[in-house]
Amino acid sequence: MGETVLRAIREQVKKEDFARKMGFRLLNVQPGYALVEMPPREDTSNIFGMTHGGAIFSLIDEAFQVSCNAHGTIAVALNMTVTYHRAPEKNSLLRAESREIHRARKTATYEIRVTDEKDSLIASCMALAYRKKEKLPFLHQ
Repeated sequence: MGETVLRAIREQVKKEDFARKMGFRLLNVQPGYALVEMPPREDTSNIFGMTHGGAIFSLIDEAFQVSCNAHGTIAVALNMTVTYHRAPEKNSLLRAESREIHRARKTATYEIRVTDEKDSLIASCMALAYRKKEKLPFLHQ
C-alpha cells in the first residue's frame, strides 16, 4: 500500500489549486517526510519587496500536510510554531523539508526547515498533527 499512497499524494498535490497557484513543486515524499519547492515569484512580495511571511508559511504548511498524510490516513494540523530566521534574498528558490520526529497513535510531531539555494536557514517550524483513523479519501478514486 505504501507506494500507492505516495503516488496518490503526488497526484493530489498536482491537482491542488492552492499548490498550483503558489507554484509549489513536490520533489520528494515518503511516509513522514516531504520536500517541497517554491520558485521565486513577484506576486508573493511583502511591502518591502521580500518574500511575504505568509508565502513562506504556506510553503511550510504544504510540506507538513504532505509528510503527515503520507502514512495513508488523514492527519490535520493542531499547532504550528514558526520562527523566521532571516529574509530570503530577492528571487530566491525556497525549499521546505518536513521530517517526522515522533509519531503516536493520535498525534505526530514534525520539524520543518525552509532554506534557500545557498542552504541558508530562512525559517523553521515545529508542528503537531492530529492523526485520524480514516484512510485518505482520494485513495479510492
